[in-house]
Amino acid sequence: MDTEKILEGLSDMGCNEKEINFMKKMYEEGDTDTLLRDLRKCRCHLMDELHDSQKKVDNMDFLIRQIQKEK
Repeated sequence: MDTEKILEGLSDMGCNEKEINFMKKMYEEGDTDTLLRDLRKCRCHLMDELHDSQKKVDNMDFLIRQIQKEK
């Protein structure tokens, strides 16, 4: 995989400039263990955000149903 595609992917995923530069360095140095560890950390963070958003959607759906019942 070329470096540009990796950088574009990291940016699309919401990684900040510091994270992107660090991961780029790890990739270029061949330190895939550190790179994979950090990518997994970022993935966990994204999953936490996803779950938080899902809870908000669930609460919104509940509120909508409650209001519809009162109608």
